[in-house]
Amino acid sequence: MKYNFVELILTCEDQEEAQKIADSLLTQKLVACVEFIEIKSRFRWKEQIENGDEIKLIMTTIADNYDKIEAEVKKLHSYETFVLQQIPITRLNNEAAEWLMEITSPRD
Repeated sequence: MKYNFVELILTCEDQEEAQKIADSLLTQKLVACVEFIEIKSRFRWKEQIENGDEIKLIMTTIADNYDKIEAEVKKLHSYETFVLQQIPITRLNNEAAEWLMEITSPRD
């Protein structure tokens, strides 16, 4: 069976929230890997320009898991409106592909 591998990007309010979301998704085997990056953000929100220190998560998984991941993020995320982006992985080495399928593939 062929899977579409993707990276998901999600910005979180702080390290605690990012860790909570990452741990939940890893425990449920919805993602195989989560990377944490500290960022500074500038964005428009409710007619004002805001600044923030945030944590960006980069998560590796299969496209079929997106809906389950989004539902879990909705339960755990503090933002009124969060952004969960999916980016296709167009090429992946065989060993990494096997590892990703082993971790994140749906079980019958």
